[in-house]
Amino acid sequence: MPAGLSMDDFIAACQRPLRPSLRVNTLKISVADFLTLAQGYQWDLEPIPWCAEGFWIRRHSLDESRLGNALSHLAGLFYIQEASSMLPVTALFAGGVQPALVMDVAAAPGSKTTQIAALMENRGGIVANEYSASRVKVLHANISRCGVSNAALTHFDGRVFGAALPETFDAVLLDAPCSGEGVIRKDPDAMSNWSEESVAEIAATQRELIESAFHALKPGGVLVYSTCTLNAQENQQVCQWLLDTYASAVETESLEDLFDGAHKAVTQEGYLHVFPQVYDSEGFFVARFRKTDSITRLPVPGYKVGRFPFSPFSRQDSAEIIKAANGSGLSWPEKQYTLWQRDKEVWLFPAILEPLFGKVRFSRIGIRLAERFPKGFRWQHEAVVAFSVTDAKNSFELDDELAQNWWRGVDIYPETAPLTDECLVTWLNQPLGLAKRIGSRIKNSLPRELVRDGAARHLKLSND
Repeated sequence: MPAGLSMDDFIAACQRPLRPSLRVNTLKISVADFLTLAQGYQWDLEPIPWCAEGFWIRRHSLDESRLGNALSHLAGLFYIQEASSMLPVTALFAGGVQPALVMDVAAAPGSKTTQIAALMENRGGIVANEYSASRVKVLHANISRCGVSNAALTHFDGRVFGAALPETFDAVLLDAPCSGEGVIRKDPDAMSNWSEESVAEIAATQRELIESAFHALKPGGVLVYSTCTLNAQENQQVCQWLLDTYASAVETESLEDLFDGAHKAVTQEGYLHVFPQVYDSEGFFVARFRKTDSITRLPVPGYKVGRFPFSPFSRQDSAEIIKAANGSGLSWPEKQYTLWQRDKEVWLFPAILEPLFGKVRFSRIGIRLAERFPKGFRWQHEAVVAFSVTDAKNSFELDDELAQNWWRGVDIYPETAPLTDECLVTWLNQPLGLAKRIGSRIKNSLPRELVRDGAARHLKLSND
């Protein structure tokens, strides 16, 4: 425990419930507009010092069990994220850093990937990796809900990237798997399997991961290493190992000025070592490094990538697809994306990621735009969420009650039917999906995995 902190305060903080917090998704709504919306919910919000988009919600103004079922959450306007968890991405972008190509080594469930995408304004590219196959699905669901379009997902042990993609990324975030000592306020069982032996094993893995991440970083690039644990073995000692191993090519960049009050948690090395009682948050550790020179590359990995299953569309076919998409209210920056096909599927890939094709196997790249049929295209839900234009001629705005029914997966019966057979269903001008008008009803097209069967009565959070 640092000299200025007491063990009694630490134990007391760990026994208090964690304050709920959220981050505004600026890919979909500005902070100012979200604050206006939150006033209607009667939420009492307190700004988080290290994240301009982050807010604590004071408990007296919130039924926490309903937060995930808020219409504004389902529509991707905010992400439920613990306040300390917002620190690593803030550190990655500190000092006006604007990376074009970023890697998130351990990305699920997606809080940091979506935060990165928002700060990049969906420009450039992100490789978001997750080792657990089941968590890749969760990662994709969250980036899709938030309208992220510049990401590619991979499913690898993070230790392969230094060899597979050497000196490729402008910035790398390694939020490393750890013993979880800092999350006990949220999860009382977080340390049920804790032991000194397991900490030593985890620290060995972390050293291998940070070495791989450092190799994948371009000279001049920024690496942020973070954990949600508190012991020096997984934090300061892992960082020192990197500094000792690559002494001629790495330097620490202090985080003491990252935000007002950072001095309360800064270490003598310039890292942030956040104990729960300091900011009334989860425990966290964050360090930032700069790669100052190129280093000897690792041996080429022995695995086989396999045949890349996509082929690019011709210019003529691309123009046809773009014209059809525009007619359905979809649009995107054409210079930023390229159109690819796999069987009947039409995909939009971030152009900046194309040099990586064939070097690693991707679970998913960019956005699945449509399925192609002889009589036209069937636009996919994730593309509608990411690329719908706000002033589309076929937009049809829903009120709260109809939006609740939409998320319950049932057909909608508005008082006034849409003017077009194909309509872009919106709520607060946010796209919820494309649907067909059949007589006086709108046929629900929400993908089954997104339906909230038992949550309809909880979707609105105002206290009326």
